[in-house]
Amino acid sequence: HVTPEKFYVEACDDGADDVLAIDRVSTEVTLTVKKDIPPSAVTRPIYGILGTIRLVAGTYLIVITKKKKVGEIFSHVIWKATDFDILSYKKTMLHLTDIQLQDNKVFLSMISHVLSVDGFYFSTTYDLTHTLQRLANTSPEFQEMSLLER
Repeated sequence: HVTPEKFYVEACDDGADDVLAIDRVSTEVTLTVKKDIPPSAVTRPIYGILGTIRLVAGTYLIVITKKKKVGEIFSHVIWKATDFDILSYKKTMLHLTDIQLQDNKVFLSMISHVLSVDGFYFSTTYDLTHTLQRLANTSPEFQEMSLLER
């Protein structure tokens, strides 16, 4: 969900009420609940957050807008991110000079090119950041940690 003040990323898991709120001015990230999302927010589906990047115009949020199932590992679905959006935290570019606008446009083009190259995979239930061998040699405490905590 997008408003002029914040991005709201709503979890789609059954029973999940948590919403990630990202302030577009302060860049502060907080957890809130669904009822805090303003009805005026523009809503559209995304499949994940790739991250943020700081360019000439300010900070941008990179989100996954399309995905394709490419396989499974131990019944965990592995997805390939196939399309992305680069969303500006700033509501306007009036603070930039013509040269800065052009530089920012070039950087956005470069990022779009990198994102168009194959190779962005993710899973919401399996740790793709460690090899199977390494995962087999980790402690039970590590195995019980959420993917975010790892």
